[in-house]
Amino acid sequence: MARLSFCVAFAVLTLTPVALADGPGVSPGVSYGWDGVASPSAGVRYVTLPATRNTELAVVRIRDGRVLNFWWLHGTWGVPLVTWEGGASGLSADGRTLLLADSSAPARQWFWTSSSFLLIDTKQFQRQKVVKLRGNFAFDALSADGRMLYFIQHVSAADVSRYIVRAYDRDRSRLLPRAIADRTQRGWVMQGLPMARATSSDGRWVYALYQNPGGYPFVHALDTVRGQAHCIGIPWNASQNVLPNVRLSLPGDGQRLALNWRSGKRLLAIDTRTFRIVFPMRAHRFPWWIVGLCAGFAFVLLALGLLRVHARPRSTPMTIRTGAETA
Repeated sequence: MARLSFCVAFAVLTLTPVALADGPGVSPGVSYGWDGVASPSAGVRYVTLPATRNTELAVVRIRDGRVLNFWWLHGTWGVPLVTWEGGASGLSADGRTLLLADSSAPARQWFWTSSSFLLIDTKQFQRQKVVKLRGNFAFDALSADGRMLYFIQHVSAADVSRYIVRAYDRDRSRLLPRAIADRTQRGWVMQGLPMARATSSDGRWVYALYQNPGGYPFVHALDTVRGQAHCIGIPWNASQNVLPNVRLSLPGDGQRLALNWRSGKRLLAIDTRTFRIVFPMRAHRFPWWIVGLCAGFAFVLLALGLLRVHARPRSTPMTIRTGAETA
């Protein structure tokens, strides 16, 4: 048993991260080994390791990398990736529900017609259920309590960037019929590739930055409690190839979603209450306040100069009399 635990720990710490992509432009796929998905509140991370027609799920303590538990799962399951930069997800905010994605689909075909996901109770460390869906689905988000699952459904084999967001009720074991979309922008076409992601501290809101070669990039804001979404288009005239260098974060009270460059420089922010862009990147703004300050000083100096001219006493003209005039 001790030898097996050592082998598990060695594999978790040394296995190169692998992303099994679902197909070009379809979804980022799944991850094996490396960081897996973390539960900061529990101080552990969940990591999947491939085996012959099976998968090993390991619970690793974040502090020192110690393997606390492991479990053999029948089938090929991986931690779902949610961005093309390698961001992983699949754990509910309360830490009780872990979702793994079937990684055998890419071996069958690049645009498959059925998708499977495995739900695990992390407290009991036991298998809850397998969710099977007809169509090409990829994991998107979980509600904080793990009751609602959200998936990306790719709807076109001809245009793999086209998708819709669907909700799945775990308690009722059914996929809800309507798509999760921004009702205020009915003409909005969901199309793009996820580049970056951030989640609110309570797990309710999930924000994702999408690269959209056919138009403006946008941020997709998903309310996992109400099953509603908002799309915020970002005015962008430059190449979108630099978007993998953008990071999302929710600093402070979470009322602003910050989009920063990887270096830390600010790009812009979005008010999470109104979903409006509230400021552009200051490094790219001309310092007009300096011009205004200089103009103010110039006006004051000019005013002082005019006051001095008006305050100067007027001189009386001097009359010079000649000798002829005197006679």
